Amino acid sequence: MTLRVAVVGGGISGLTAAHRLRTLLPGAAVTVLEQRGRLGGVLRTVDLAGLPYDVGAEAFLWRRPEVRDLLDELGLEGQVVHPAGAAPSARAGGVTVPLPTGTLLGVPTSATRLAGVLSPAGVAVASAERDRFLRWEEGGDVALGPLLRRRFGDELVDRLADPLLGGVYAGQVDALGLRATMPALAAALDAGAPSLTAAADRATTPAPASPGVHQRESVTSAGRTTPGDQAGEKPEPVFGALRGGYATLVDALADGADVRLSTTVRTLYRLADGWRLGLGPGQDDLDVDAVVLAVPAPAAARLLADVVQTAATAAGEIELASSVVVALAYRAADAASLPVTSGVLVATGEPVSIKAATHSSRKWPHLVSADGLVRLRTSLGRFREEATLQVDDAELVARSRADLAALTGITADPVAVHVQRWGGGLPQYAVGHVDRVRAIEDAVAAVPGLALAGAALHGVGVPACVGTARGAAERIASGLGARTAG
Repeated sequence: MTLRVAVVGGGISGLTAAHRLRTLLPGAAVTVLEQRGRLGGVLRTVDLAGLPYDVGAEAFLWRRPEVRDLLDELGLEGQVVHPAGAAPSARAGGVTVPLPTGTLLGVPTSATRLAGVLSPAGVAVASAERDRFLRWEEGGDVALGPLLRRRFGDELVDRLADPLLGGVYAGQVDALGLRATMPALAAALDAGAPSLTAAADRATTPAPASPGVHQRESVTSAGRTTPGDQAGEKPEPVFGALRGGYATLVDALADGADVRLSTTVRTLYRLADGWRLGLGPGQDDLDVDAVVLAVPAPAAARLLADVVQTAATAAGEIELASSVVVALAYRAADAASLPVTSGVLVATGEPVSIKAATHSSRKWPHLVSADGLVRLRTSLGRFREEATLQVDDAELVARSRADLAALTGITADPVAVHVQRWGGGLPQYAVGHVDRVRAIEDAVAAVPGLALAGAALHGVGVPACVGTARGAAERIASGLGARTAG
């Protein structure tokens, strides 16, 4: 009898889970059910003035193995590209300055130089943190923003930590939990670091190398590296991307897969020997032996409500943030004033609408094209600021162009524009997120033939999503293998 598995969700997590299931269960019928009319989820590559251009996630952490291994498996290793040497900048206090290196997502280490980003008074407050007593309860979790404000002052949070973390989570630092968003910092505090500065030092210091083995560099929040090699080895890149955009990966994962687009899974019921998925109007229910849910937390909560109430309740507590990416292409002469930086992060409180701009043609060599066009993108929207995005595309473009004029001096009309809205695109890792996810996974683990994957669990980056997808597929394959063997 042919085994049947349904994967609900056609984003990177669902597609990776389906690919892994097809590898682990040869001959099984694996069906991907996607509510939208396209695959990829929050990964999307569009044509921007003749070049493939990502308007969702643009890169992945190169030091993590999950995406690298998947690309090797799919034969796409030759598509990998890395950033050029352009450094990032920050807009704070009305001026644009180089983004400090040597921080952990905005938390200073002893090597961080904050002059220029902070006022002299702000630098003094932040620098004094390392000498102040810190009371920490091992295993505890607190809101990151208030902790950083108490220890380093408001300036550092508003001008550095909030923009950096907002770029990762589309959230606000005051609403994010320490343990889920900065696990390395939490681990250093648990191990007895006497201050946040000391904890950041420990979290960004490479582990001692074994005899005869070069140390690898540690990664800092500014997208730079701290060399850990004592023998002249070239530092490993921090980020990677794909020459043809993430569409290259999405297409490869979907190749040969049984995909049903524009298909909404409305209900999930447990049967005596499997599962029944209730689909949208006019579509027959789908009976399968196992299910992987690779959908946003609210959708997972809805589908789990009649199956695993404990998991449904915990998943329902995970909120989402919305954002917008505005991609623009300019003639080279019209963009001559664009700084030779990889982009700019905008501090909280600056009189601009965007939260960041990526100077893509400066950052990525593969986006330097023969046509001479310069491509860049702006980001707008933060957690609980959805009302600011409730305007039409023309207004979002106008806001982006006004801010680019103020920040870069570009005033000409673009030759191409694309507006990409991400409604509820990113889960928010609030205080208690680690315990919340543990409750979800423990409850689901007790139910045969059911697994979860996605950004709501152990990280919003593409490598983390790929990791949860592989884990979910392996759990399902193991369970089905045991059942058929019995």
